[in-house]
Amino acid sequence: MGQRAFLCGNEAVAEGVRLSAPHVIAAYPITPQTVVVERLAEMVEDGSVKAEFMHVESEHSALSASMGASAVGARTFSSTSSQGLVYMAECLHYASGGRFPIVMMNANRSLALPWSIYGDHRDSMSLLDCGWIQVYTEDAQESLDMVLQAYAIAEHPEVLTPVMINLDGFVLTHTYELVDIPDWEQAREFLPPYETVNKLDFDAPKNMAFSSNPGNNLEFKLRQHRGMLRAKELIAETDGRFQSIFGRSYGGLTEAYRCDDAELIVVSVGSVTGTCRTVADELRNEGWKVGVLKIRFMRPFPEEEIIAALRNVKAVAVLDKDISFGYEGTVFTNVNSALSKAGAEILKLNFIGGLGGRDISKDHIREMYRRLQDGLDGIAQENVQYLGLGVAIDERG
Repeated sequence: MGQRAFLCGNEAVAEGVRLSAPHVIAAYPITPQTVVVERLAEMVEDGSVKAEFMHVESEHSALSASMGASAVGARTFSSTSSQGLVYMAECLHYASGGRFPIVMMNANRSLALPWSIYGDHRDSMSLLDCGWIQVYTEDAQESLDMVLQAYAIAEHPEVLTPVMINLDGFVLTHTYELVDIPDWEQAREFLPPYETVNKLDFDAPKNMAFSSNPGNNLEFKLRQHRGMLRAKELIAETDGRFQSIFGRSYGGLTEAYRCDDAELIVVSVGSVTGTCRTVADELRNEGWKVGVLKIRFMRPFPEEEIIAALRNVKAVAVLDKDISFGYEGTVFTNVNSALSKAGAEILKLNFIGGLGGRDISKDHIREMYRRLQDGLDGIAQENVQYLGLGVAIDERG
């Protein structure tokens, strides 16, 4: 058996990395993820992690170093946040195109300008198309467990796709809670040593990180796309295998709460899901038929699971901590596309909140459910609405 400890989200990730036995950790500090690599540096120093800890000069270098290590068959880890993530943007595409199964933690934080160290999802959501699997965790326990699961998914020979584990900045990265830490033997049973043929090898020479031409580029990208799609089944399978060893399950791509008979459902991503569940319980006690659908993986996108969960409801509110300027929230765009393809006749509203770390309260979530009901009652609703708007602006900004 393992042990229990009082950890913040960052420390929980570090414990998950320790249990994953990486060969190389490439690190550069940026708030609010720095604690992750500080703890890992301490573990390397005391010998509890037997890895090469690389002090690099930038986030771009951190991911470049991770790719180099992965190219020789090493299990690698890195972490970043916000401006650091977008500084890596070039390398993100290189890593996914090279089929390097790197695992990286991103502490979700707003992007400048205005400058902000507080959390929203604009950093990772702006990079949904970079070819990385993207998972969003709700609490410290899930964050630790997802590191182990992420390596199992990324390194599968039919997937070979890097994974970005997203934690809400400060709300999750710096909040302390009781966490179950698996023991070393359990971790090794779940995640054996990494082996791959996608590496530089004197005995089996191959061309890596090569150029393509118009006659074959599509085929390479299609292989990459299919690897991401194969991850869908593997994510559910990995979660089931994790439950059989550790006794914890997270539902795979999505997690539904009180959705079976719900008429109104809020779709959420990340740590705000817990608050949504609390409000749903309160409204259930008042006679409302409400539920919550948590999207855990934004890529690969859980289209079938979302359609199955929402097909028969009357109204859906999608909560975004991101805005695609000139349009709507990114999560809403994806959910709306899935439901539209399914031909579902559902009232769908997009609520944007939490930008720059602004609080999303229970009252805000109650208001979302109420506006869904108002829409069903014939009261006109704006398709995109903003939670907790405190500064009056006119249409010209």
